[in-house]
Amino acid sequence: MPELHPPIEPHAHGMLDVGDGNRVYWETCGNPEGKPALVLHGGPGSGAGPSWRRLFDPTAYRIVLFDQRGCGRSTPDAADPRTSLATNTTPHLIADIELLRRHLGIDKWLVTGGSWGVTLALAYAVRHPGRVSELVLFSVTHTTRREVDWVTRDMGRVFPGEWARFRDAVPEGERDGSLVEAYARMLADPDPAVRERAAREWCRWEDVHVATHAGHTPDPRFEDPHFRMRFARLVTHYWRHAGFLEDGALLSGAGKLTGIPGVLVHGRLDISSPPDVAWRLAQVWPDAELVLIGDEGHGLSGHATREAVLAALDRFRPA
Repeated sequence: MPELHPPIEPHAHGMLDVGDGNRVYWETCGNPEGKPALVLHGGPGSGAGPSWRRLFDPTAYRIVLFDQRGCGRSTPDAADPRTSLATNTTPHLIADIELLRRHLGIDKWLVTGGSWGVTLALAYAVRHPGRVSELVLFSVTHTTRREVDWVTRDMGRVFPGEWARFRDAVPEGERDGSLVEAYARMLADPDPAVRERAAREWCRWEDVHVATHAGHTPDPRFEDPHFRMRFARLVTHYWRHAGFLEDGALLSGAGKLTGIPGVLVHGRLDISSPPDVAWRLAQVWPDAELVLIGDEGHGLSGHATREAVLAALDRFRPA
């Protein structure tokens, strides 16, 4: 695998009150005087783990990580069924990013993200283009209704047996409708056994539809029932609302990214998020470079994908 930068610890961290009873965990690592770089994790609900820090040259970057509402070290925890998700939406997350930027005294930052983090990064950059110096994005998604339908139904043509199990965990009368809506309802069921089964089967399917490249191993985080519940609640919440974005909003708004250099890294075997999503974005964003990796899939586990992301971040570091 390409050499990551050495492990580092935060030099500052805290809990930021973003309103609505939410407090988000944030941390800064690397060079306190370096070029600011913001990490937007995937999921929604994965949290910003320490491996993200190692993508950046710690002598050149001031690396900012935060756990989005309801996940990681942020509170309240979406794993608790009593935690309302009514104020956990994309516009709320964009406002949180801006509040964090001002809190840290940052004028402009490089933004990097993967998977759901790409959707959030693009939505933020379209809303606040003057605050983004560059974008480095991998496993490109827009979280449209078409993409949600693709993952929850059409991917059954690729993994038919596994998808049948995913579908059959839903009550029979709901199997021909929106599966993400059905799972969201089960995750809100008053019976904890129903909620736990829904979280387990949702995360089992999550592990399947990204497994298109050699050497894939199951995500060990899904062995934790607390993480499973948090992750499943947040993903279904965002997916059933198509990322809280108007259909096609990110493509139609891409003109606002003109002048912002970007690198889009995407695996050709990423059928969880098909390559045409990244390709279409590159057609309407003139300052974006599309790097298609021939034999790799979703995420950063592949050698060439990780190498391309590291190279892009090294390219944008200050001299």
